[in-house]
Amino acid sequence: MSDDHTHVQEFFTARAAHWDARFPDDGPAYAAAVAELGLREGDRVLDAGCGTGRALTALRAAVGASGVVLGADLTPAMLAAAVRAGRDRDGLLVLADVGRLPLRTASLDAVFAAGLVAHLPSPAENLRELARVVRPGGTLALFHPIGRAALAARQGRQITPQDLRAEANLGPLLAGSGWRMTSYADEDARFLALATRLG
Repeated sequence: MSDDHTHVQEFFTARAAHWDARFPDDGPAYAAAVAELGLREGDRVLDAGCGTGRALTALRAAVGASGVVLGADLTPAMLAAAVRAGRDRDGLLVLADVGRLPLRTASLDAVFAAGLVAHLPSPAENLRELARVVRPGGTLALFHPIGRAALAARQGRQITPQDLRAEANLGPLLAGSGWRMTSYADEDARFLALATRLG
């Protein structure tokens, strides 16, 4: 496992037990972002970097009982917190690196990824892996429950031009990774970029 993965696991392991308590009001933002994915009954969707599984209930509601909901995360403690919250009832939880998913090519209709991009060790390569598992025409939602400026202020830092989530950087990054960005919103209340799988 690379140092990048070790750092990510250490960061989230230390915070897993209290993660949901730190962000108790995010539920409606997650539900609204999931709604914009345009999922249908019976679709197959992955929550990539699912953490404590806060999107799983909304994803299950969107795809119904006949759909497939997977939650993949690199940190066992986050998945354990998802189980304690009962979110494993809404989707199958998988301990996995989103850079090497144990899924067949084109096996999904969509991927939902909350707060993931900033933690990817190789963003272009990792987004290509997400594209691999999604059928052509499928969708990707890159989401955060607060916008870039609000997140930077919370963390006591400034937004830099190199920020991967800046529209000028994210569009080309997605395009080079098998996706076409179809919408982009960076507001105080949320960040949401939607993309369609090329092919």
